[in-house]
Amino acid sequence: MQSKKVVTILVLLIIIFSAETTLTGIFSEAGPGRYEYESIRGKTVIIFGEGIYKHMSADVAVQGIAQDYVTLFVGIPLLLISLWGYRKNNNRSRFLLAGTLSYFFVTYLFYTAMGMYNRMFLEYVVLLGLSFFALFKVLNSFKLKNIPELFREKTPAKFVGGFLAVNSVAIALLWLSVVVPPLLDGSIYPDSLYHYTTLIVQGFDLGLLLPLGFVAGLMLIRRTSLGYLIGTTYIIFLALLMTALTAKIIGMASTGVNVIPSIFIIPAFNIISILSSYLMLSNIKKTEKEPQ
Repeated sequence: MQSKKVVTILVLLIIIFSAETTLTGIFSEAGPGRYEYESIRGKTVIIFGEGIYKHMSADVAVQGIAQDYVTLFVGIPLLLISLWGYRKNNNRSRFLLAGTLSYFFVTYLFYTAMGMYNRMFLEYVVLLGLSFFALFKVLNSFKLKNIPELFREKTPAKFVGGFLAVNSVAIALLWLSVVVPPLLDGSIYPDSLYHYTTLIVQGFDLGLLLPLGFVAGLMLIRRTSLGYLIGTTYIIFLALLMTALTAKIIGMASTGVNVIPSIFIIPAFNIISILSSYLMLSNIKKTEKEPQ
């Protein structure tokens, strides 16, 4: 019971702070508007020039606003729904909460590391910490050796695990197609680096998130306890992340940015990840036991 109270407090705080950051990101407008800026590498960058993302490149700022919409209208409601079920000892809700918290953790990890410094910095830091510890508490509420018993025998673990592995490889190849060519031709710096210090998204994805997704997929295929725990959590996280990425691509396309081949890859993976999340959650047995 004490664990539930802690998780409840953490999640409610996440909802409050994330509502503030997303609304600020969406509606803040102060600034001179778009202008050109020459980066330290001599590249001309179009700066957004408005709101809290005013110092970011125009197409990246549009992505941030698009993700704010997804967090506000999809992420926060899912937190509320899954928290309500979690407090009633519903295992489906517990997995849904873990996956949604993973999305918030990764989102504000990126905002803290990549977003140009603005007045919401401390809120990003708070959300990063709150979501990390809430996720830890929820994952720790599972009794690992009993997790396979929560799922029906017909659970399509091989399909979902295979998708996680394929998705990880595909996105890794997509990011490598950004990073490797400049290294081979000697130009070193990808065009998408703009005026930023490094490729944060590609770095965290290639170094942490994609390997985790690949390993989780393999463990889920083998139907291990850790595979069910991490794989189910990851596919829910991925469904939310892909929804945000789809929104980002639409936002970029609206500004005239070339979004090929991402416009074909990401929405397709988004649909499959949502379907996979549904398949995993719907195959969790309807038990209402107190978390151990």
